[in-house]
Amino acid sequence: MSELVPGGNLPLPGGALTFRVSGPFDVSALVTDDSGTVRGDGDFVFYNQPAAPGARLSGATLRVDPAALRAGASRVTVVVSPAEPGTPPGRLPAPALLVTDSGGRTVARFVPPRPHHESVLLLAEVYRRGAAWKLRALGQGYADGLAGIARDFGVKVAEDADAGPGPAAGSGAPAVAVGSGDLADRFLGLVNSVRGAAGSPAVALDGRLVAAARSHAAGMAAWDRLGSGGPDGLSVHQRVTAEGYAYLAIGEHLVSGPRDPAEFVEYCLTDDRSRRTLQDPAFTHAGVARVPGGRSGTPYWTALWARPLTPAGLARTTSEVLALTNAGRAAAGLPPLAEDPLLTRAAQAHSADMAARAFYSHTSPDGSEPWHRAAAAGSTRRTVGENIACGQRSPAEVVRGWMDSPGHRANILKPAFTHLGVGYAGGGAVGTYWTQLFGG
Repeated sequence: MSELVPGGNLPLPGGALTFRVSGPFDVSALVTDDSGTVRGDGDFVFYNQPAAPGARLSGATLRVDPAALRAGASRVTVVVSPAEPGTPPGRLPAPALLVTDSGGRTVARFVPPRPHHESVLLLAEVYRRGAAWKLRALGQGYADGLAGIARDFGVKVAEDADAGPGPAAGSGAPAVAVGSGDLADRFLGLVNSVRGAAGSPAVALDGRLVAAARSHAAGMAAWDRLGSGGPDGLSVHQRVTAEGYAYLAIGEHLVSGPRDPAEFVEYCLTDDRSRRTLQDPAFTHAGVARVPGGRSGTPYWTALWARPLTPAGLARTTSEVLALTNAGRAAAGLPPLAEDPLLTRAAQAHSADMAARAFYSHTSPDGSEPWHRAAAAGSTRRTVGENIACGQRSPAEVVRGWMDSPGHRANILKPAFTHLGVGYAGGGAVGTYWTQLFGG
């Protein structure tokens, strides 16, 4: 059995799973696809609608059979709320989750931190990664109840008095119906209209970016303040890579205040830098989430923009860095540097290491220096030098920064250097890590 902590995950065995929650709690579930949103009201499983394809609720026990979920479903999020509406969360124990397989064997146990201000918890999720299914412990709180969670998963919510058709509400639970006006659809329509007017291609929602955005927005809401890092110490970029999205280009909007997608997009267009991110033609995917602050109720938004990392895309990016570097050398009357595969291997490994271990230094945590890394890659260059940078979002930006720095510029313009390797990686605390490894 695995004892999980928030953010922990593990692969699941085949067959159906049973989720049991101890304590005075109601259990519900949301079935979503790669967009991160529900497809219809049948995707919301709660006590007044206890069954959906592949998911069945009985009291505080939820049974999930991943193979039987509706077509396109890639995630089931397990939610708990007080069984007695209006009960202050601080009076309740932490909900203990026990997960068992089809044979009754215990797979995992998870006890999140005891809730304080939150009235509802995203407890855990079953999600597909390739052909396999995995379990992730969440423990993320919402202050405005089941209705707030439903809205952020793309559900149009009507309260008891005006619920109209749809699943009946009870014990203060929302009635749900899904239409074309949900958060993700409205956001995507407005964004792609703005991008189209600027001549940029449309972006598509990616479930991994949606999940990362939701996690980061929830962290800001829990803190009730904006920030690129969350209370768990993870940056927004680390959340993206943790969801399995490796990116070549990344952008983000971290905003508080707007009440709906229209206000959010309008806000992003009021600032030049923010508008450039919204309209950047480099991006092909997006993810968005909105979570109310725990104390203030102020909506906190995270919008993520990205282009996936591919071997061809990485090669184009590093070649552009080399071309811009050689343009700087040509302006100084120096011959161009030739691309060196061995130096490239070492440079790429160092960028990836900085992103993975969230450090920024010429000296690796294991004590290796640039010349050690070059030699380990098989290079026999006698003279080795290195430039590193972090946070820059394009080859032009990073080379311009190096050329504006006397020490880095001296490496670029050193006559003794004849070859260059370039590395790039996304992730870590600041989002991007660049390496130039020179040899002569």
